[in-house]
Amino acid sequence: MSDIIFHKIRQTPQHLLVMLILLSFVPFNSATCFAFGTSVDKFTPVMHPDTTLRPNFSLKDVNGQTITISALKGKVVFINFWATWCQPCVQEMPSIHALKQSFNGNDSIVFLTIDVDAALPKSTAYMDDKGFHLPVYAATSAVPMELYYHSIPTSTILGKDGAIVWHYEGGKDYTSPEIRKILTDLLAGK
Repeated sequence: MSDIIFHKIRQTPQHLLVMLILLSFVPFNSATCFAFGTSVDKFTPVMHPDTTLRPNFSLKDVNGQTITISALKGKVVFINFWATWCQPCVQEMPSIHALKQSFNGNDSIVFLTIDVDAALPKSTAYMDDKGFHLPVYAATSAVPMELYYHSIPTSTILGKDGAIVWHYEGGKDYTSPEIRKILTDLLAGK
């Protein structure tokens, strides 16, 4: 019986249109691939950064202190959007911590981990429990879609001029030479 039904569906000209409409509701990106078991090492950045964009938004930390992205102009900025319940986020956090530690003492680079749930006490407790020295923030204004569009983890690197230099959706090992080279080149003004 099911063979007959599926055979009839395949014979109708609307089947392709229906399938395309249904697939348009599935957000397919590297984070979706990760959820379906694809290796994170096979991912490449999901967009070619538009270096003319200089996104700005506001953040606050657990103590209520606020900063804006534009106030960080002149520094290289590494931004990671994450949540404590997100398994790929949790898996990549040790490598983000190690990356930040490798630049310890360099005031020309800033690391921002942004809890997409804005559950700052919970995310700060997570960082403390794990021994990660990463500042946690929550967005207090709209985040530009070029930086974050409802897929976590998502990371972005901004150059000293505030332009998007690198953007990636999905889990990643941030101790890779590729990331370190991007950051050191930006710090050197390349």
